[in-house]
This record gives sequence, structure tokens and C-alpha cells, in this order.
Amino acid sequence: MADVTFTVDGKKLTAPAGMLLIDACRKAGIEIPAFCYYPGLSLQAACRMCVVRQEKVPKLQTACTTTVAEGQVFVTESPEIAQARKATIELLLGNHPLDCPVCDAGGECELQDMTFKYGAGESLYTEAKQHRDEQQWSPAVYYDRPRCILCYRCIRMCGEGMDVWALGVQNRSVNSVIAPNDVAADGQSGQLDCEQCGMCIDVCPVGALTSGSYRYKTRPWEMNHVSTVCTHCGDGCKVTLGVRQVNDGSEIVRADNRDKSGINNDFLCAKGRFGFDFVESPERLSKPLVRNAAGKLEPATWESALRLASAKLKEVRDNRTGSTIGVIGSNQTTNEENYLLQKFARTVLQTNNIDHVRTTDFAAFAHALAGHRDKTASLRDIASAAAILLVGGDPTEEHPLLAWQLRTNVRLNKARLYIANSRPIKLERQAKAVQGLPPNGYKDLTAILDRNQSDFAKAVMAEESLVIIFGQEFRGQAVAALVAWGLERGNVRFAYLGDHSNSRGAADMGVFPSLLPGYVPVSEPGAFAEYPGLPQTSGKSLNEMFTAAANGELGALLVVGANPIATLAVDPAALKNTFVIVQDIFLTETAALADVALPAASLYEKTGTVTNTFGDIQLVKKAADHAGVKPDFEILVRLAGAMGVDVKSLVPFGKSGVTADLGQSRGAQSGEADRHSVWLAANNLEPRLSPFDPLAVLDEIERLVPGYALDRINLFGGNDVRSEPGFVPISALSETLNENVTPVHDTLFTSSTLGRYSQALNELQHHQTHKLAETAAD
Repeated sequence: MADVTFTVDGKKLTAPAGMLLIDACRKAGIEIPAFCYYPGLSLQAACRMCVVRQEKVPKLQTACTTTVAEGQVFVTESPEIAQARKATIELLLGNHPLDCPVCDAGGECELQDMTFKYGAGESLYTEAKQHRDEQQWSPAVYYDRPRCILCYRCIRMCGEGMDVWALGVQNRSVNSVIAPNDVAADGQSGQLDCEQCGMCIDVCPVGALTSGSYRYKTRPWEMNHVSTVCTHCGDGCKVTLGVRQVNDGSEIVRADNRDKSGINNDFLCAKGRFGFDFVESPERLSKPLVRNAAGKLEPATWESALRLASAKLKEVRDNRTGSTIGVIGSNQTTNEENYLLQKFARTVLQTNNIDHVRTTDFAAFAHALAGHRDKTASLRDIASAAAILLVGGDPTEEHPLLAWQLRTNVRLNKARLYIANSRPIKLERQAKAVQGLPPNGYKDLTAILDRNQSDFAKAVMAEESLVIIFGQEFRGQAVAALVAWGLERGNVRFAYLGDHSNSRGAADMGVFPSLLPGYVPVSEPGAFAEYPGLPQTSGKSLNEMFTAAANGELGALLVVGANPIATLAVDPAALKNTFVIVQDIFLTETAALADVALPAASLYEKTGTVTNTFGDIQLVKKAADHAGVKPDFEILVRLAGAMGVDVKSLVPFGKSGVTADLGQSRGAQSGEADRHSVWLAANNLEPRLSPFDPLAVLDEIERLVPGYALDRINLFGGNDVRSEPGFVPISALSETLNENVTPVHDTLFTSSTLGRYSQALNELQHHQTHKLAETAAD
């Protein structure tokens, strides 16, 4: 719409015609209070806090329902308006408990803020406040009825935002109360039958809805708030972790994204919001373990464990060659750790026997897009795309943020969603057209569209532009065929869905037996020829490594952040003659077979970058700390050092005798040093002083890896930046690697190995599968 000019508090403002006054004012830095209004949700006008005076209109108007037009004049602050807002607060406080000192929302409560601003320190009511007991609707959500101000944000978020409709209003007038959809026989309590995302908790302006993982634990000002990336799935949601200091390090007590930073805005699913507790699991490895003469794992010091592991790797390499060593990488470690791991394998261990548990055929995707730039779709692209074709998968379960973006785009922007799937999925409610396919019929979709006979095909083929999102049903030649069809059609972009927080990053960083970072073949290393002693013949794949181990041909195996014994159902006996070194967070089935098990830090305890399944790169920041563990990056550097390697050949740090004051961020100058740090890092001017600095490796990634020339200002400013697989040369890939693709298909309450050690996720899963069933049976 065309811009219009209007006046607010004597200031001339410009905004698109029809924009809500409350949005236009906030955009201009004029704050108008509101309890019921929430961006992206339908208008309620229930709280009356946003009243303003509009010229030539007799009554006060609500800013959340008034749209701007040319020549309008508004007043947002006056004695009249202040009195009206004060009166509203007096009504809200009439039955509101005065428990701010113990309320979880204390310090973050919008009602508390407005009471401080407008007064209402005395009540005109003489009647006693009505008390109601707190209700537990699920392991994640608690409801304190007297605190509720009936803004209806939770109902609209659950219904409109999540398309679950698990909350509603019981009764009328002063007896109105928010209630869950699964109400007990007494009509006063119930259970939430929903996706347990906790979005209702975050949008609540008071402390009526509270989190089962956070309630009564600490106060907001006692926590350090660190913005990092969720570790549970491939969407790459930004998560703000609330961390407090404890005796053995630091403890994560809350996860949210209320500042709306990141590609997920304010959205988090159950895993992102409640699944952080695996970090504090009592089953975590906190000391290195070494297998003794009796065949049992026993605690050891870091020095002795690293000495044993490095000596064995050096012995096997020198006596049996590097071709008898295998390395398995991870889908959940950072880009820098994956890059360092493959460089360690190829230059220190002198082997290309490196692979990871591939959940998606990203190599085939890169091959199909090679030479075609700007053809991938980021999550931000999907959020604003006019037409989307979703082929396979179930984003509601496996990619909750993608499902959120699709629902929001359809609801707010009238996007057209087309779904082709072999099974019914929840997102069909938002779809314009649906095409059923047999389980093995995905390869025939392009033929169905080309025939242009069905209503579905006609609608899709009529779109001028299209984003195609496809799942793990496509591998190898099927990926190539679908991408080729889209490229021939023209204005089409693609997104390929994969599991885990850094599955895409592991592939991009060259954790393959025949491909270097950026999908460059080992036989034609190009810029990677600077690697000292780089082997130029393909190594063994994951399955081939275990076959070689069973045949006694694998002398040592280094496993970093992976559990192939459980994931691939490998026979443990295959490793009986192989010296196994495992770096992991828990004593998994694979770690239990190790000769040396080294306790590793989780993604929430390290720094680096990750790449989500859409190719969006984000900065990971260290939030928590756990006694006794080390980041995988540091472990690899220490292993290389113990093997007698000059670590400067592995990590480019301290070049040209650069030195700096390591205390520059302390004391009186800390503010200035911190302000400078983002600019220095963004312009690659920050000195790399330590071999344990992941950003030193990020510099090398940017220099060598095709598609990873990053916008550092945005990256270090906390934003997501794009990778570009189109930079891969057309001739770079000559073989497919899809024979070992093993999708995980995690659900809303499962997260592979991490989910097993999350009490919160296990309780939510039990609630959904057993508790609700028992309630229904009653």
C-alpha cells in the first residue's frame, strides 16, 4: 500500500496505509502499552490498555485495532489516557495475587511494568481476593488461575500459530477461565493434549502460565542470558539460554527466544524449550575412561588418556599405514570441529577413511546444484514465498520451525502450499491442493506434474515462482532428477530436509571418504593441495570401515560424537580387534566398546558455527560449562600435539609473531574492548592467539571451502548468513554416495542419543502416549 502521513504526539510519521497504529508507533519508537495485542495474531482488543485519543473521534480508540490513514492526528500520552490505563490496571489487580516476590514472571512481567508506570498502588476493592489452586496441565505447563488477566494470547497462539487449538475459555463474564482441551470430569482441571511447545508460556504477559523446568528456580537477573543455536534438529533455531553459576561450573535453567532474534523469531518447539536438561544428566561422562588389563573401563587423567590414545594412533599409522585407521565424524559438532577432524584425519593420520552417519544425501544435492547459484531457499525465503511445493516428510514432527513458517506464511501472506506425500500429514490443513503418492512413487511426481492433468498439477504448473521442499525420500539420482526438473522450469528454488543440528555442516566440511570440504574430490584437491601429505585416493565408507574391522584390517578407529553401533545396528564383535577411541557426551553403546573414552562438551558448551539443513550458517556461543569435559576441537588439537605434530600446520594461529593482551576484555576498558570485538572479528583482524580458537579454523574455511565466503558482520552480529552450494564446480562430483544414507526421523519428543538423556523430553513423551490415554480411558 501507498505510504500515508499522520501525526502522533505532535510528530509527523509515515507508514503504509492500513497499518495498525500500534505497529506504526512502535516502529517509530513510540511505545504504546498492550496486554492482549501480539504481533502476528488476530486482534482481540480485550485489555483496553492501548487506548489513544484520535482527533474528531468522541471516544478513546484502541491502537491495536485502529489503522492509519492520511492526515490523522493521535495523542498517545495525556492525563486522560493515563487515568484510563490506570483504571484498567486497577480492575486487573482487583483479584490478582500480590505474589511478585515468588512469581516466575517477576522482573519480566508486563503487568508489573505497567503498574510501576501508571500507579494503581491502592485498590478500591474491599472484598477478599478469590484464591484458586495452581493446575498442572502437563509436565511442561502450569496454570495459576488468579494471575490470569484474560488477554487470550495463549489461546490465539495455540490455535492460530500452532494450529493445535488445545486451549479455550470456560464460562462467561467474571467466571471466565482459560482451560485445556482435555478437561477432567470435575470441570476444574485437565490435561493439555498438544505439541507441548510452550509457546503459550512465552506469550503470557504475566505469570499465569509457567514452565515446569524453570518455575521457582531462580530470578531473571540472577541468570546470564546467552544466545546460541538449538542442538536438537536441522532447523537451526536460535535459543536464548538462561545460565546461572553452580559449584561445578554453570547450569542451564531456562531456554526461550523472547528477544525474537534469529530465523525462528519467537518460536521454539518442545525440544528447544525443554530439552536442554541432557546437559545436566547424571549419566554424562565427566572423566576420561581407559580400558584396563581386566577389560573394564576405569577413570583416568586427561594426560594419561590422551597419551595412550595418541601413542596408539601413531603406532598404527607408522607400522600399518594410515589406511588401517578409520575416523567417524558427527552431525552435531560444529563446522570448525568437523573441518578440523577431516584435516586431522588426512594430514596427521594420513587417511581418507573418514565418514559420518549420513541422514540425508547432501552430496547429491550439491552435485545437482553445481554451477547454479542462488537456487537454494533459506528459511527466511520460505517464510515469504508465494508458492511452496512440499514433497515428502512431516515437518510438524521432524522440522517444527519449518512447519511454523509454512503455517504463518499461509495465514498472514496467503501463500499457496501444495503437498505431495505418501501419508496424511497435519500441514494438509493449510494446503491449497494435495497429491497422494505411493510410498515408492516420489520419483514419478515430476511426470505427474508434466502431464498437467490433475487439479493439483494444473495449480502447481500455473505458479510463476516456486520453492520446492523435499525430504529424505529423495536420494542419489532421484535428487538429481527433481532438481533438474526445477532448474529447467526456471524460477524454482530448493530446500532439502535433513536430521540433526549440523548434518548439512558435516557434509559441507568434507566428512566423506572421497570428498574434501565444499564437495571437492580428493583426487582433484585444488586449493586443498596445501594440506601436507594429503592422500589422493578415496578412503573407506562407514560400512566399509566396519567390514574391514571385522576382517582384522582396521587397526584403530576414532569416533567423534557419533553412535554407529546403535544407529546402524553394527555387531559390536566387529571391533574386537580394533583399538577404539571415542569422544562423546555420554557412555553410548559405541563409547562402551572404547579402549579410550574422552568426555566431550555439548553444543551448548562450545563456540563455533553450524549450518542448518537450509544452508543458513549461525554462530554458536558457549553458554554452560561442565566440569571435566573438553570441546572436541580442543581434544583433537591435543591429540595432534601428543603425536608430535606442529599444531600450527593444523590450526592457523599466532602467525607472524602476533601477540596481544589477553586481559583486554577485563576491567575498566571491557566495554570498549567488547564493542570493538565484533568489528575486528567481522573484518578478520582479530589476532588468533591460541590453537584452541575455533575462529582460526573458520578463517581457513572461508578461504578454502567453496560456498563459504561469509558475511562476517552479520554472522558475528548474531544473524544467520547463507552458504552457496552453487559455487561447487560442475565437474567437482563424479560419484554418488547415497548407499549409506540412514534417515533418523526424530519426532517432537525424540532427539536420537540426546533425547534418551533428557528427562523433560521423556516425561513429555510419556504424557502424550500414556497419561492422555489413561485420562481418555477414565
